[in-house]
Amino acid sequence: MTDPQLAIVMLGLFIFIVMLGFPIAFTLVAMGLGFGYYAYYDPLRMSSLFDNRIFDLFVQNTFSVMSNDVLVAVPLFLFMGYVVERAKIVDRLFFSIQLAARNVPGSMAVAALATCAVFATATGIVGAVVTLMGMLAFPAMLKAGYEHKFAAGVICAGGCLGILIPPSIMLIVYSAIAEISPLRLYAAALFPGLLLASFYMIYVVGRAAMNPTIAPKPREEDIPTFRELIVALLTSFVPLAVLILSVLGAILMGFATPAEAAGVGAAGGLLLAAIYRNLTWIRLKEAVYLTAKTSAMVCWLFIGSWTFASVFSYLGGHDLIHEWFLAMDMGTVSFLILAQTIIFILGWPLEWTEIIIIFVPIFLPMLDTFGVDPLFFGILVALNLQTSFLTPPMAMAAYYLKGVAPSYIKLADIFLGIMPYLAIVIFTMVLLYNFPEIALWLPDYLFGK
Repeated sequence: MTDPQLAIVMLGLFIFIVMLGFPIAFTLVAMGLGFGYYAYYDPLRMSSLFDNRIFDLFVQNTFSVMSNDVLVAVPLFLFMGYVVERAKIVDRLFFSIQLAARNVPGSMAVAALATCAVFATATGIVGAVVTLMGMLAFPAMLKAGYEHKFAAGVICAGGCLGILIPPSIMLIVYSAIAEISPLRLYAAALFPGLLLASFYMIYVVGRAAMNPTIAPKPREEDIPTFRELIVALLTSFVPLAVLILSVLGAILMGFATPAEAAGVGAAGGLLLAAIYRNLTWIRLKEAVYLTAKTSAMVCWLFIGSWTFASVFSYLGGHDLIHEWFLAMDMGTVSFLILAQTIIFILGWPLEWTEIIIIFVPIFLPMLDTFGVDPLFFGILVALNLQTSFLTPPMAMAAYYLKGVAPSYIKLADIFLGIMPYLAIVIFTMVLLYNFPEIALWLPDYLFGK
């Protein structure tokens, strides 16, 4: 077996093992070290069993991850999001937006989408958003008489917006891998993210208007007075919106790096929690623990994936795939369609972390060949990765919701509720491809071409 063939076996074996349920980060480390030991094995130069270059590579990758300035923003953004979640600020946010949208068809669904979008920008973790909104908004919608398939689709689709809307953890990871400015990437993702969220809301309002039985209007006694509405907005929506807009604005305007802005956001989250008198010692410990746990997962994913990718490239895997693409004699459009189709299919068994860290680097060296801007490619990937959480049979957003939903809610019904949003994502990708200025205008305006 040649080295390139061994690289393909390595890739296929990784996908197979992950589908069996093994931890992804440690699978990457184990396979990188195992195949790397074989790839770098040289009995003439080895003085001992552990005298192998793969161990040096592993240590270097570990040091590179821990000293990466861009990745410093990850734990800080996570901490901001977890503090906001634990302090029950999202509960207040959902209530205030629900009051503001009371006269809109499907008002509670619109409020859920808006809350998901705002909270997703604060945490960027799909599982956290879907689970929290599944416990907060989903029962409220069911109690109000919303069709459970309709309500489930809203929660799952809205919870995935954090992958795209900045400050997204996924965008930070992509910028580190693609070695592009996270500032430009955030600017490029802003309009597509808002556009996708707007399409979701247009669909929800339109469907509720055409079929009011799936989203009944609020009862008269539940409609607040104007004073109650203003008080709710001022005490819930405005403070969190100001915090998020300040963090995002500081990044986009160049006043602060993502890490610096994330630090300010984390401090702001603590301040909000203290103002609302929800900053207890227990909740603070939970936020710190969850931040450390998720940050460790991201770091180990990077260490394992960079080791895996280095060995895969050394064996000739990247060159083999590159030559295969070139042999197909494709144009730019065909390349983008094929690349996004592969990422779409990979989204069935894998999450965004594995796709971004393992498979996207395979395509990055080809972008110059096909004349594709890595910034534009990253936004297409971010849009596409919405589907990795929404596509059956491995739609993780559906499983997150099922875990907190009432027992009578069937997984099949959740899948059916998700389907329209998959179509909206694909439509948005087509729109973005035909009008790339949607993504590229703002970074060019703010930072120049």
